[in-house]
Amino acid sequence: MSVSAPTSPSNKRSGSLHPYSSDPVPAHARGGAHGGNNQTMMAPGSPVSDSRLFRFRGSGGSSSSGGSSGDSKSAKNKLAFGGAANTGAIVGEQRSGLPANGSFAFDDVLTSASGNDAPMSSSSLANVRTSLVSAGAQTSNGAETNTYDGNNQPQGEPFFIGVAGGTASGKTTVCERIIHNLADHRVVLISQDSFYRGLTEEEHEHVKDYNFDHPNAIDTQSLVECLVTIRDGKPADVPTYDFTLHRRGEEVVHVHRADVVIVEGILVLAMDEVRDLLNLKVFVDTDDDVRLARRIKRDTKERGRDVNGVIEQYTRFVKPSFEAFVLPSKRDADIIIPWARGENTVAIGLIVQHIQSKLQQTDLRRIFPNLHVMHGNFQTRSMHTIIRDRNTCKEDFAFYADRLIRLVVEAALGYLPFKEKHVITPLGAQYVGVDFADHLCGVSMIRSGEAMENALRACCKGCRIGKILIHRHGDVLNDEGSPLTRRTVYERLPPDISRRHVLLMDPVLATGRSVCEAIHVIVEKGVPPSRIIFVSLIASPEGLREVATRFPDITIVTTEIDHCLNEDLKVTPGVGDFGDRYWLGL
Repeated sequence: MSVSAPTSPSNKRSGSLHPYSSDPVPAHARGGAHGGNNQTMMAPGSPVSDSRLFRFRGSGGSSSSGGSSGDSKSAKNKLAFGGAANTGAIVGEQRSGLPANGSFAFDDVLTSASGNDAPMSSSSLANVRTSLVSAGAQTSNGAETNTYDGNNQPQGEPFFIGVAGGTASGKTTVCERIIHNLADHRVVLISQDSFYRGLTEEEHEHVKDYNFDHPNAIDTQSLVECLVTIRDGKPADVPTYDFTLHRRGEEVVHVHRADVVIVEGILVLAMDEVRDLLNLKVFVDTDDDVRLARRIKRDTKERGRDVNGVIEQYTRFVKPSFEAFVLPSKRDADIIIPWARGENTVAIGLIVQHIQSKLQQTDLRRIFPNLHVMHGNFQTRSMHTIIRDRNTCKEDFAFYADRLIRLVVEAALGYLPFKEKHVITPLGAQYVGVDFADHLCGVSMIRSGEAMENALRACCKGCRIGKILIHRHGDVLNDEGSPLTRRTVYERLPPDISRRHVLLMDPVLATGRSVCEAIHVIVEKGVPPSRIIFVSLIASPEGLREVATRFPDITIVTTEIDHCLNEDLKVTPGVGDFGDRYWLGL
């Protein structure tokens, strides 16, 4: 069975990026691997708590192609999954995955991954085609798909996924599985191979000696600019690459904002600039001998190459580059997927489930996993209504603000580490509970933050509280938040603060520069950012982005995220000047 996508008069192009092509692709154009069997589930390292099942900016120890290793801390930041039954993949006639030239024709013969050439059902093909074509892309001839909601509004910042791994490791198949399972969302798939830089005349003459697996072969700046443009909600032009002429093609693919952007390529995690933009980093792990066997089979059967030529290229370029650049990037992955047998439905299912949970979050929690918005109800909404009303008197404002502050402080305490504790009840029975694992202190930002001190004292008996006063020099902010714009005027912190967890308190987060300066002061006292919890009543998206970007390891807890900052750098709709209203009733 074949399914044809809409085509232009000049070529076969749909509105999606990089599905399949019947054009021959050189050996350095990466491809997926197919086949299937059962694998066992593996979670290396220490147990991982539910809230840290996926980490967005993991770090840690080194790994080998046959498995993962490293210290226990690094192992906690990543999971390696084993899969279950083979479900079959959508593969093109070339079975080489997604070519870098961006051309796409669905009338290629589509078969199942089991290799028995059995065509997939029309419903399965339709689902895959829908997920690809609805990705929010547009070809240079003007065929565009819808990329906005019913009100013609963008759907928020995209969720970026990076999929890396060695050649013929199964990256393309993993991307296909993710896209297939996200059929209800707009997904854009961008291949690293589209951003190869064009060869000079001298390089073209010696193309057989050119290493396409080296990071210098990629136009990293163009790739980063493309991703940043998409992230900012603007249309971006993705180039096409002609592997016959080894230069950029004249056509470009116009891409608009999508729900999910998948960046696929062997060097995706090896490029720092690209890696920093990713919200989820996946490494497809397959043994070297399996990858070589797949590459030999693929290149000899589909690309007309001889075995000696494939082995020579693999020995000269592919394997050395894998060991030098691709394999070290494995330590930066959040999720490691064993793919030796060509299928891992457990890993794909968990990844898709995680993505869908993030897509349900319409605010910055999708991007910053350490941002937590307190669960609200009609009662908290009514209290917000009262304190936001400009006609509310001083007594009512303070009363309902204190109630909200008590709730958010208690919510923030829930993100502190606890240890198990056994006690004996008055009936002589044992009760297994928890207790605080470490010491705690509070730090209020003068003057508005002092309104939050009583709530912390009420929740934590005998809790030590320090104070910080940050002076703002006008309303002009530079990019670095230098001392010219924010200056610490006064600080009184517990002398043993370096041994404590810190609750930094400020009711309103506006630009975030004062909070960043306060965090900087606390960090200089020896407190790791991971032991700091910032607590506020309301916050602006700009302030949250500023704090979470500069200090990604801190935890942020707030009750509501407001719309934006106005021209006067005030949170809108906001509560006005919290300190004036709380202390003076202005």
